[in-house]
Amino acid sequence: MEPLRYGIVGAGFVTGFHLRALEQVRGIEVAGITSRTPPHELAASARDRGLGPCTVYDSVAEMATEVDVVCIFNPNHVRVEVMEQLAGSGAQLRGLVCEKPLARNLAEAKRVNDLAKQIGAPTAYFENQIHMGLVQVARTQLADVASAMGPLALARSNEEHAGPHNAWFWDPTLQGGGVLSDMGCHCLAVGWYLLTPAGKPPRHLEPVSVSADIGLLKWGQPHWRQQLLDRYGVDYSKTPAEDFATGIVTYRDPDTGQTSKAQFTVSWMYDKQGLRLLVDGIGPGYALEANTLRSPLEIFIGDEAATAVADAELALEKATASRGLLAIQPNEPDLYGYVDEHRDALAAFQRGVSAFLDFDYGVEIVRLTMAAYRSAEERRVIDLSDTAELAALDEYVPLIQQGRGAQVLTP
Repeated sequence: MEPLRYGIVGAGFVTGFHLRALEQVRGIEVAGITSRTPPHELAASARDRGLGPCTVYDSVAEMATEVDVVCIFNPNHVRVEVMEQLAGSGAQLRGLVCEKPLARNLAEAKRVNDLAKQIGAPTAYFENQIHMGLVQVARTQLADVASAMGPLALARSNEEHAGPHNAWFWDPTLQGGGVLSDMGCHCLAVGWYLLTPAGKPPRHLEPVSVSADIGLLKWGQPHWRQQLLDRYGVDYSKTPAEDFATGIVTYRDPDTGQTSKAQFTVSWMYDKQGLRLLVDGIGPGYALEANTLRSPLEIFIGDEAATAVADAELALEKATASRGLLAIQPNEPDLYGYVDEHRDALAAFQRGVSAFLDFDYGVEIVRLTMAAYRSAEERRVIDLSDTAELAALDEYVPLIQQGRGAQVLTP
């Protein structure tokens, strides 16, 4: 069977991570790439690793006619623009991939989804954490227990690190908010999935309500605010975003009427080894727990040897130190689910269908994210069973996303 030809939009950090994942996937060829920032170095790296010709194209529309699948890995604020270019290209695509989140707000997410339906290609919403082996194995291992005792009643998901790599991630008007938009979408998805009974589709459980709280706890302080301004040119004295968020989503099983809850916590304040994902779940008589910082491999680097370490992130994504006892994950793309989400998309697109998580699902994750922002902004529980409340979310744009975060955040 001929390999599926990927065309990638964007040449930033996440694209580099996906290329590392694709080294472990058969049946996909990186045929092209286009980006507003010059992608030639990344393209050369892809070719050197045997991932494909990775031709550099001047535009999305030009590339779309030469590939089978377009992968949207560029910044959030141009997602709609990219989809409009694809819709106007006339390309006959076999698949569309979009990295999380689908868009900055619900109106944009619906526009992205509508354009995908206009294009007529199957879709894959890339939420890597649902594909993590530790999540999948836990569900498989507990399937019989859950069948006998009942599904999980409480799921908790945390994602924390010291902050993003690029300036646009820190700019709430471009990214769509702060850490809740950046990483809250991960935790919302994982919590929903963990609570869903085996064999049911990802959207089986009905979201009932959302309650959330946000804060600017570290990066609004003068020292750190200045560091952010010096490093990225982003001024949190004028347009701040949250660096901490927590909340609870209540779900209802339409088959049984049973309610369950998913708790999430995310932050850009975690100054330990690097990126940490915590997941746990509690059911009647059983439980699961996972921590991605636990590894059977340990490395120690003393002060004198530390100067030889060029890149701390060789050890762990968002690593904050290059000496001492380092947390090492030998295969992060596989650990975090990137490898398996590509395999899932490949298998689906070869059959002419959408992936396990499609753009419709991505819209619902944006809806939950917007409900969390509104809950925190208005200091109340958002009732998702209220049709008027749902209608209001369709046009809602958080104050933080508007660049008016100073009205709701206190450094």
